[in-house]
Amino acid sequence: MSADLTTARHASSDDPRVMLEEAVGVFAPIPPYPPRTEREAEFYTLGDGEMFINMGPQHPSTHGVLRVVLKIEGERVVDLDPVLGYLHRGVEKLCENADYHHTIAYTDPLEYVSALFNEWAPVMAFEKLMDVEVPRRAEYIRVLSGELNRIASHALFMGWMALDLGGLTPILWSFIERDEIVDMLASLTGQRMLFNYFRIGGVNGDLNHEFMSRLGAWMSKATSQIEANQALLNENEIFVRRMRGLGTLDREAAFRLCMTGPNIRASGVPLDMRRAHPYSVYPDLEFDIPTRQEGDCLARYLVRLDEVKQSIRIIDQCLHDMPDGPIMAKLPRLMRPRPGRAYAAVEGPRGQYATYAISDGTDQPFRMRIHDPSFVHLQAVGLLTSGNLIADTMAIMASLDPIMGGVDK
Repeated sequence: MSADLTTARHASSDDPRVMLEEAVGVFAPIPPYPPRTEREAEFYTLGDGEMFINMGPQHPSTHGVLRVVLKIEGERVVDLDPVLGYLHRGVEKLCENADYHHTIAYTDPLEYVSALFNEWAPVMAFEKLMDVEVPRRAEYIRVLSGELNRIASHALFMGWMALDLGGLTPILWSFIERDEIVDMLASLTGQRMLFNYFRIGGVNGDLNHEFMSRLGAWMSKATSQIEANQALLNENEIFVRRMRGLGTLDREAAFRLCMTGPNIRASGVPLDMRRAHPYSVYPDLEFDIPTRQEGDCLARYLVRLDEVKQSIRIIDQCLHDMPDGPIMAKLPRLMRPRPGRAYAAVEGPRGQYATYAISDGTDQPFRMRIHDPSFVHLQAVGLLTSGNLIADTMAIMASLDPIMGGVDK
């Protein structure tokens, strides 16, 4: 390395050429450049009694490598600026340089606690491009495995929600519940986290004895276990009082911020892709869309609890109604769909997860864009935290359930 690089101070400590003796890992709250927008100039101008404080990107309550610059006055948050991009991998561009089969593996690590939904949206978009009819048994298996993955994701949400408020026991209970489900899915898919199970035209493997045995044992006690987990938090006066009335998002603001999933349903809007834009075999299944009217952190937590019960109801119907038959459509190994474009959206644990794909007739997507709900929901954090305490920032962010793998795609 040249002498000028070893001695010069760089404009940013994020520069990969920065030397170790320089303050690596120290993130200045004020950007090392002039304000680029009016909003940036307004935020980074301090008033009387105000100061900046960094939260993250290593903070456990940021649910990934999210850095949040808080402008505070005393213990109260005046404003905040989320700084993204610490986990950027360019997944969309990677997918555009892979064939249609390989893209599925690239999408798995985005929302890594609900990987099956990351696969489901692009697989559906590609099937639209290729006019593929998925066998009915494969659709039931997709719904069955997807709802199990939804329960595992919500179980972790409940634990992390409590942990962000200072409670340790609920996260241990949540991991017990989550581990039972991922062990079950591992017997079906071969993996515990990044499943890579859905395929264009079906799924990678049929139901097997080990999976059905684990599922039967889990279903026999699922309801009682969920009620025990609920009681752990719902009967905790500290948890309920800290969550009630905090981070209230009304119906109009939820629409204006393009919220989806449990976060908008907690504000009284029964929007669910499984009903609004039906896909797979969901039109043939009976389930309710849980909603709350309060729109606060407690409502967002309770909606997810109600969703777990509905997922168990869907799983039970899948087991009773699933037909025999093939699990994969007959497709060529090398796929070249005709030129065109397709869009597909699924209801993930955090909301609308969607893929927009364009084909130019080759074996690789010409363009592929991913809509991740966590990225959209983060814009609400500034609105909901203004005027609250610093500690409430963690609770509000946790109630939105962001996953930074999808945000920094």
